[in-house]
Amino acid sequence: MSKIWLITQREYLTRVLNKTFILTTLLTPLGFLIFFIVLGFIMNTGSDKVKNIIVSDRTGILGGELSSRDNLVFEFSNSTLKDLFLVYEKGEVAGILELSSPPDTLQKKYVIQYYADEQLGIDEIFAIEKAISKKVRNFKLKAYKLDEKVIASLDTEVTLEPKTIKKEKNITSLTTIVSSVIGGIVGYALFFIILLYGSQVMRSVMEEKINRIIEVLISSVKPFELMMGKVLGVGLVGLTQIGIWIILIPALFFLGTLIFGIDMNAVPTLPANNAAEQVLNQQDKIVQILAELKGLNWWKILPLTLVYFFLGYFAYSALFAAVGSAVGEDINEAQSLTMPIMLPLIFAVYIGFSAVQAPDSSLAVYASMIPLLSSIVMPVRLPFDPPIWQIIVSISSLIVFTIFLVWLAGRIYRVGILMYGKKATFKEIWKWMVYKDNF
Repeated sequence: MSKIWLITQREYLTRVLNKTFILTTLLTPLGFLIFFIVLGFIMNTGSDKVKNIIVSDRTGILGGELSSRDNLVFEFSNSTLKDLFLVYEKGEVAGILELSSPPDTLQKKYVIQYYADEQLGIDEIFAIEKAISKKVRNFKLKAYKLDEKVIASLDTEVTLEPKTIKKEKNITSLTTIVSSVIGGIVGYALFFIILLYGSQVMRSVMEEKINRIIEVLISSVKPFELMMGKVLGVGLVGLTQIGIWIILIPALFFLGTLIFGIDMNAVPTLPANNAAEQVLNQQDKIVQILAELKGLNWWKILPLTLVYFFLGYFAYSALFAAVGSAVGEDINEAQSLTMPIMLPLIFAVYIGFSAVQAPDSSLAVYASMIPLLSSIVMPVRLPFDPPIWQIIVSISSLIVFTIFLVWLAGRIYRVGILMYGKKATFKEIWKWMVYKDNF
C-alpha cells in the first residue's frame, strides 16, 4: 500500500501543480459563463441592416400600415408595379412587396409577391409573413362578422400546477424542468470527465511504456501497484477539479444574483385557485428557477454524484490503463482497443437523455442499476428523487463490478506492460487474462 500511495502522490502532485491544470480549473467555469452569454447574444441577433420596402396593396387588407421588425421600413404606394420597378432600379428601396388580390375566406394559403434581386434573411421573411398573417386573419374575421375578442377567448392556455399530498414535499410547475436541466448537465459532464481522465491514465501508461521508463519502475513496484497508483492519482485530480468547480459555480451564481439585483427571498406566491391564469414576467421566472435550484436536495445529490463519478471513473480508468499497457509503439492501435470501452459510455449518455424526459421509464430505471451505465444514468435521475432502494442496488452492483473490472484490468496490465514488438489483438488480450505467473 505504501508503494501505491507514493505513486498516487506523484501522479496527483505532478498534475495539480501544473500551470495548465490551475488555469483550466479556475477559468473553465468563467469560460462556460461567457460561452452561454455569447451564445445567447448570437442566437438573439438577427438581421440589423435597415431595408426600405415599398408595399403595393391593392386589396386594402393592410390598411396602409405594416410593422414587423425594427430594421424593416415599409412605405405604401399606389403607383403601378412598372413605376415601382423604376424606383427600385434607382436603388432607393430594397424591394417591392405586392398584394395583388384579396384572399378567399376559405383558403388556408395566401401567396404574396416580393420583388428584389437580393434575398431577405430567414428572420425577416418570417417576420413579414407573421405580420401579414395577422392582417389576413383580421380580414377574415370582418368578412364573417366575428368579434376578435370572442375568437381570442377560445384559445386558453392550460398550465399543470402540481400539488403535493405530503406536507414535506414541495413540487411546482418548474420543478420537473429544473430537475431535467440539472440531470442533463450532470450526466453530460460526468461523461466528459470520465472520458477525459480515463484517457489521461491511458496516455500516461502509453508514454511510460514507449519511452521504456516502465522497465525502471517495474523493477521497484509490481505492475498492479503501478496501475492502481496511476488510477488513484488521476482520480484524485479529477475530484479536486470537481470540488473546486462545485465551489466556484455557486459563487458565480451568487455573484450574478447580486449584479442583476435578484432577491431570492422575493419569490412570488400564486393563489391556488388561479395559478394557471397568472402570467409571470421574466424576472419572476428567473427568481422561481433559482428558488427551485435552492430547493433541490443538494446534500443528497452532490455526495451521490461524487460516489458515482469515482466508481465510474475507477472502472473505466482501469480498462483504459489496460488498453494503454497493451498498445505498442503504434498509438493508432489504441483506437480499435478503446471502442469496446467507449460503447457503454456512449449508450449511457443517450439513455441519460431519455431519462431526462422520462426518469421513471423502465429503460431509465434498469439502466441506472446496470454497472458501466449507472455511473451516468443514475446521476441524471438523482434530481428527480428516485427510490432509495434503487440507489442502494445501483451503488452495490457498481462497486462489485468495479472491483471485478480492476482485477480483470490488472491481469491484462501485468503482461501487456512488458510486451514489446507484438500487436495486441483481442485474442491475445484474452490469453493475458488467463495467463498465470508470479507477479
